Amino acid sequence: MNTFGNLYRLTTYGESHGAAIGGVVDGMPAGIAIDEDFVRSEMARRRPGQSTLTTARSEADEVEFLSGIFDGRSTGAPIGFIIRNTDTRSGDYDAAALWYRPSHADYTYDQKYGFRDHRGGGRSSARETAVRVVGGALAKLVLAQKGISVKAQLLQVGNETTAEGMEALIRCVKEEGDSIGGVVGCTVTGCPAGLGEPLYGKLHAALGAAMLSINACHGFDYGSGFDGIAMRGSEQNDALVRHSDGSIGTATNHSGGIQGGISNGEPICFRALFKPTPTIMRPQQTVDKEGNVGTLAMKGRHDPCVALRAVPVVEAMAAMTILDYYMMDCAARPFHTPSPQP
Repeated sequence: MNTFGNLYRLTTYGESHGAAIGGVVDGMPAGIAIDEDFVRSEMARRRPGQSTLTTARSEADEVEFLSGIFDGRSTGAPIGFIIRNTDTRSGDYDAAALWYRPSHADYTYDQKYGFRDHRGGGRSSARETAVRVVGGALAKLVLAQKGISVKAQLLQVGNETTAEGMEALIRCVKEEGDSIGGVVGCTVTGCPAGLGEPLYGKLHAALGAAMLSINACHGFDYGSGFDGIAMRGSEQNDALVRHSDGSIGTATNHSGGIQGGISNGEPICFRALFKPTPTIMRPQQTVDKEGNVGTLAMKGRHDPCVALRAVPVVEAMAAMTILDYYMMDCAARPFHTPSPQP
C-alpha cells in the first residue's frame, strides 16, 4: 500500500527516475498557517548532493503545492504536491537491468510483480522519502501549535560515536566504494499522556512500524531498549514522582515515554538502526533472472551511509505518527474523561 496513517494520512507516488515524485496529505486540520520556507528548510536537510559525504545526485527538491492551501493556510481539503526529478542518470543502472543487486529489492520485486523498474530501484528507492519529509513538515506545523517538538540526530556510524569519527569513517568507506550503517536517535517532547492504544494500537508499535517503513531501516527500540536486558527490574522501573507543579511524572525514563503502549507525558525516546547501503561500487557475486551466476560492480551516485540523510526522514515519520495518534485521541475524548490527578 502507498498510504500511511489513520486520520492524518499521506499517500505517496512516483519513482526514483520517473518524471516526479509527490503526495497527497489528507486530514490536515483547516486554518493552519503553511510556512513554505519551513517546508523548504526541512527538504534541504534531506536533499541529495549537499555534501561530499552523500550521493552526488543534485536535486533541487522544490515542492510545488497543488491544492488544499489558500491565502497561506490549509483549507481542510487534501493537500496535493509534486517534486520533480531533475538530475536522473538512468544509464548508471543498465547493469541492474540484467543482474540483481545483492541485499536490494531487485529480486523480491521480480518475485512479487514479475516486473520491475531497475532505474535506481524505481519505487523501492529512498528517493521516495523526500515525499515523507513534506508530510512530516506539515505535521510539525500542527504539532508546534500544541507545544510538541520532534528532534532526531545521528548517534552512531559503524562503531564510531563522535562527529569527527563518524565523518572520517563515512569518507573512508566512500573512497573504498563500500558503505556503512548507522543509528539515528529521536526524541519527542511536549507529548501529552494518553496517546496510543493498550493492545493492537500501541504507540511504540506505531512508531516502530513507521521507522521500519523507511528504506534500509533494520531495527527499532525505545527507552532503554535492548540495553535494558542487562538491567534488573529495580533499575529498569521508572519511579513515579510528583513534580513541583503538582503533575505526576517519573524520576527516570527507561520506558522511553511510553508504558502499556500509551504515552505517559515524559519525552518519547527511540532509536532507528539503518543497514549499510546495498548498492556499492565493489564487485559482488549475484545472479540474473535465469539464475546464471556472475559478478556485479555498480557505478553511479550513492550514499555511503544512508543514516546521515535519514535524520529528517525519521523526524518526519515520527511527527506524522504523533499527530495521527493525537488526532485519534482528540476524536475519542468526548467519550472519555480521564481521572483528575491528585
